[in-house]
Amino acid sequence: MKPDTGAGAAPGMRPWRFVVWFGTVSLLADVVYEGARSVTGPLLASLGASSLVVGVVTGAGEGAALGLRLVSGPLADRTHRFWGLAIAGYALTVVSVPLLGVAGVLWAACVLVIAERVGKAVRSPAKDTLLSHATAATGRGRGFAVHEAMDQIGALVGPLLVAGVLALTGDDYAPALGVLAVPGAAALGLLVWLRSRVPDPEAYERGAAPKAPSAAAGGRLPTAFWTYAAFTAATTTGFATFGVLSYHLVQRHLLATAWVPVLYAGAMAVDAVAALATGWLYDRYGPRVLVALPVLTAAVPCLAFTHTLAPAAAGSLVWGAAMGIQESTLRAVVADLVPSGRRATAYGVFAGAVGAASLAGGALTGGLYGYSIPVLITVVVVIQVLALALLGVTTTRRTRPRTG
Repeated sequence: MKPDTGAGAAPGMRPWRFVVWFGTVSLLADVVYEGARSVTGPLLASLGASSLVVGVVTGAGEGAALGLRLVSGPLADRTHRFWGLAIAGYALTVVSVPLLGVAGVLWAACVLVIAERVGKAVRSPAKDTLLSHATAATGRGRGFAVHEAMDQIGALVGPLLVAGVLALTGDDYAPALGVLAVPGAAALGLLVWLRSRVPDPEAYERGAAPKAPSAAAGGRLPTAFWTYAAFTAATTTGFATFGVLSYHLVQRHLLATAWVPVLYAGAMAVDAVAALATGWLYDRYGPRVLVALPVLTAAVPCLAFTHTLAPAAAGSLVWGAAMGIQESTLRAVVADLVPSGRRATAYGVFAGAVGAASLAGGALTGGLYGYSIPVLITVVVVIQVLALALLGVTTTRRTRPRTG
């Protein structure tokens, strides 16, 4: 199978321009799928779903988005078809979302929610690897943070667009999600253009100083990577999905359905700020900055599952801050831990661990929400204490001088 990277070709644009254009692709795609995710909980509830079903489906969606990267990551490393996999994954997402609005029955909506996330699984290891090459020249933390911040512009616009259409149509999901086909088509067109301009982004990393270490495709992943993956899985296990958060807001009559996407947009704005802040701090201080993630994750249920609007809304904003760290700095650390030749595989394995944790977290928070909110909060706090201990092991191993 012939690689699609155009190996040996010089990049057609500067690394920061590549990061920004790739961020624009993600911005447009986020308008699509974050617009849909902002109303997943209320949409499923309108079709008869319980809190457990919402938790399991949204958790399974995140699990699919992450777990299936165990396949797509090694496939990208083996075939070097990074661009092809990225384009295919985005295409699946932008087709699934408009169909979700006209599904009409619960089982079909559940399938489409998961299908949209499968599109993310197909593209993400390839996309992250392409981006990691450019961030070798821009700085890992800052490059991934700028990309994530641009993501969140789309994640802000998408929910607001959906909220506006819902308000105009009396909570009709078909036009609210159907309008998202337009930015989806634009994202695909821009991605194809970017591939034609920069067929071989790895050239950025080959030209960066100091030169990044290389590794054969069959090499082992570093021990520090495995400990780091365990930390991330632990902290994700206690992380509630926004589907469960929005279910609580609507079912407890704290917020009207049309306002849920507005709150989600606010969470995405906080996400962007958190990504930029922790990305900059990571380039200066290393993975110690990730101590904030378990703290924020533990705070989410303490605030979000209260019975008054102000703390519940604050919990959603804290959820956004934790998401910003998850989607930017966590990925930057992987690029620093694993050499280029195994990086897509590492992103796939990393996401697989996080995917299993996301499924467990969705089911755990959804199930415990229906059983006892105090028990839910206690369990999440205990899990985050464990995650902090694993982070301590990760940072110790990463900073310990090598011998031999």
